[in-house]
Amino acid sequence: MSTDPLLQPYDLKHLRLKNRLMITSHEPAYPEDGMPKARYRAYHAERARAGVALTMTAGSASVARDSPPVFNNILAWKDEVVGWMRALTDECHDHDCAVMIQLTHLGRRTRWDKADWLPVVSSSHEREASHKAFPKVAEDWDIVRIIEDYADAAERMRDAGLDGIELQAYGHLLDQFWSPATNDLDGPHGGSLENRMRLSMDVLSAIRERVGEDFLVGIRYVADEDLAGGITKEEGFEISRRLKASGLVDFLNVIRGHIDTDAGLTDVIPVQGMRSSPHLDFAGEIRAATQVPTFHAAKIQDVATARHAIASGKLDMVGMTRAHMADPHIVAKILRGEEDRIRPCVGANYCLDRIYQGGMALCLHNPATGRELEQPHVVPKAETRRRVVVIGAGPAGLEAARVAAERGHEVIVHEAANDPGGQVRLTAQTPRRAEMIQLIQWRFEECTRLGVSFRFNSFAEAETVQADAPDVVIVATGGLPHTEVLSEGNGLVVSAWDILSGDAAPGENVLIYDDAGDYAGLQAAEKIAATGAKVEMVTRDRTIASEVMAMSLTPAMRALQQRDVTFTVTWKLDAVARDGNGLCATLGSDYGGATRERRVDQVVVNHGTRPLDDVYFDLREGSTNRGEVDYEALVAGRPQEVVRNPGGTYRLYRIGDAVAARNTHAAIYDALRLVKAI
Repeated sequence: MSTDPLLQPYDLKHLRLKNRLMITSHEPAYPEDGMPKARYRAYHAERARAGVALTMTAGSASVARDSPPVFNNILAWKDEVVGWMRALTDECHDHDCAVMIQLTHLGRRTRWDKADWLPVVSSSHEREASHKAFPKVAEDWDIVRIIEDYADAAERMRDAGLDGIELQAYGHLLDQFWSPATNDLDGPHGGSLENRMRLSMDVLSAIRERVGEDFLVGIRYVADEDLAGGITKEEGFEISRRLKASGLVDFLNVIRGHIDTDAGLTDVIPVQGMRSSPHLDFAGEIRAATQVPTFHAAKIQDVATARHAIASGKLDMVGMTRAHMADPHIVAKILRGEEDRIRPCVGANYCLDRIYQGGMALCLHNPATGRELEQPHVVPKAETRRRVVVIGAGPAGLEAARVAAERGHEVIVHEAANDPGGQVRLTAQTPRRAEMIQLIQWRFEECTRLGVSFRFNSFAEAETVQADAPDVVIVATGGLPHTEVLSEGNGLVVSAWDILSGDAAPGENVLIYDDAGDYAGLQAAEKIAATGAKVEMVTRDRTIASEVMAMSLTPAMRALQQRDVTFTVTWKLDAVARDGNGLCATLGSDYGGATRERRVDQVVVNHGTRPLDDVYFDLREGSTNRGEVDYEALVAGRPQEVVRNPGGTYRLYRIGDAVAARNTHAAIYDALRLVKAI
């Protein structure tokens, strides 16, 4: 019997959980027609198969028509959900993994122009900053209807064979009633805490009456909004005690903070560069005060922290949700004594940020997550061993080398620098983005373990590669900054890369033209502003840093606003000219003939990269496929069989930014789906 605290079983009422690791409720936005179909099921089944004790689906499933999802959520108010949830639950149960679902009414945290265009309902007319819909104030018939909706949804989940449900009460309807900041009702649902909690208690009572005592019911709730006029810590503890005293809940899942703004949401669910497990001690205080089974998750991204959470008695079950998106096999690796091989969550938050922009959750680090039906988490062996030469040891090249080595191929990597990393090594120079280097470290360690041969300080030319006698060549050389975007004065600007690398010293009065909208512009602004310089960021877009999504933007904005950086949108940089000892930057507009001038001493341009692809074109004529990719085969996962030059001696491909400027996920995904079939 293991003595590892994480591997100890836990009895939650009548349900035995085989270990202390869980995936908390979250919505990866994989439903189809509001239902958790094959993609959704495969995602949860992969993690169940690897040994997690409890997986919670949906974040959150909607219980009512007038709670339309703002991204792709499960519709728990439809009867057809029962069959789909039963299929998911049965498959997870086959691996001794318990299944629950989170149910909610969003209240004001949605929009009136979604789904059926029904009015948003809440406990006041105050709109939420994030979704901007002014709600109607709930009437008595709304409250009766919503209570029934909750009970109906809970009954559907019981009928689907789930082990339990949890209600969502942070930023949604139930705690909108709780919070003095969002409840200005009179009568039975306003004023005192007892009144403000009445809706929740009535919902819990109706659910318990409908599902009985053998179905688990919990609540994920805010116990301190950390918001002026909101629920205080003291009131949160009283809410916790009342939930316990009701006898209606079997577990508490603790949240601290508020989610009505991007910044507030990011403090509840911290991203890269923010403190790890910031609310763990608070959750432990709730457990100590209530003695109710307590769950919690918030940037608990490593096994050591999770183990501490259990061993110290702060939690009964510890959530590692984003960590399981990065590596679904965490439990299996712990059991095999391979903790050092766990693919780390780097906090890039590509998962959550994408769903808030209408996409499905993807992991920057693991392109198989959410694609379990198409891409392998464990790469199969190839039937025939090949010699694969990779040029470039950035994220694309390292992933190509790793996957090829897992396939059993002999792999040689040429890298012009003396360390692996490419653009990631540069972006990780910013302290807040230092976690990004783990993308590189993990792949390099895996490649080393698999016997990949690295040749650093090797600027590979065609002759160098051909001397290796390869069967396959993969060009992953990335790109170089492109700054020649002006009608005149291109030679007077520097790139964001120049600032980050230290090749160009920051000026004292700086204009940054950000026409890529990615992290590099923000990072350059932060580095320059930290010197005390005056900084203005200009973009032709309607929003700043358009490719950096909401939660990931929060830490950068905090740093830049503290430094009084100016942001100017809907203007573009047309030209730069010498102006005495300084520069004159001319701004134009896509909206008409207006112009403006700025007198500065430095202009920084962030306009993405252009492929560093000379070696690819030098190698084309010697390849059998002349670099051509069969896209139909690529998407279907079949081997590449294009032959355009029968006399060629190797197959040639390029991936990542060596093709076109994209992002890290695209580079890694390129590598996985190409090389898994070689």
